[in-house]
Amino acid sequence: MIEKLSETLLIEYKRPWKLFTFAIGLSLLIVGSFYYKAPDWDIPISIIMATLSYLTASWSLHVLTERQWSKLPLMLFIVWFCIDGSYAIYWYFKDPVALALMRDVNFLASLSLYLMCALVWYYEGTMKQAFSLLKKTQKETV
Repeated sequence: MIEKLSETLLIEYKRPWKLFTFAIGLSLLIVGSFYYKAPDWDIPISIIMATLSYLTASWSLHVLTERQWSKLPLMLFIVWFCIDGSYAIYWYFKDPVALALMRDVNFLASLSLYLMCALVWYYEGTMKQAFSLLKKTQKETV
C-alpha cells in the first residue's frame, strides 16, 4: 500500500507541467525577494517553503476532497509546518527580530499561496489527459 502511494507521488512529482509551474513559482519568489525589501523574504526561505509546498499541497487538498478524515490531523500539521513552522524555525535562527515583526503577516500570505499551489497541482495526470477531459466535459454540457 505504502509502496504504491509513494510510486504514485513520485510519478506526480516528476510530471513536466508540475515541475514547470514549480520552477515558475520559485523564480517569482526569488525575483520578489530582490524587488520587495521585506525583512523576512530571502532566497533560502523561498526555496524551503516552495519545495515543501510542492511536496505537500496537492496531497493536503486530496485529503480534504476525498474526506480522508483519519489523515486530517497529519494534514493540518503538515500545512502548518509548510506555511508557518518552517518559516519560524528558519527566522528564529537567522533573524529573530524579523520573525517577530513579520510572522503574523507571513501566515496569511503563505496560506494563500499554499492553497493556490494545491489547486494548481491537484490534478493527477498529464496535460494531454487534462485537455482531453476538458473537451469531453465541454461536449457533455452542450
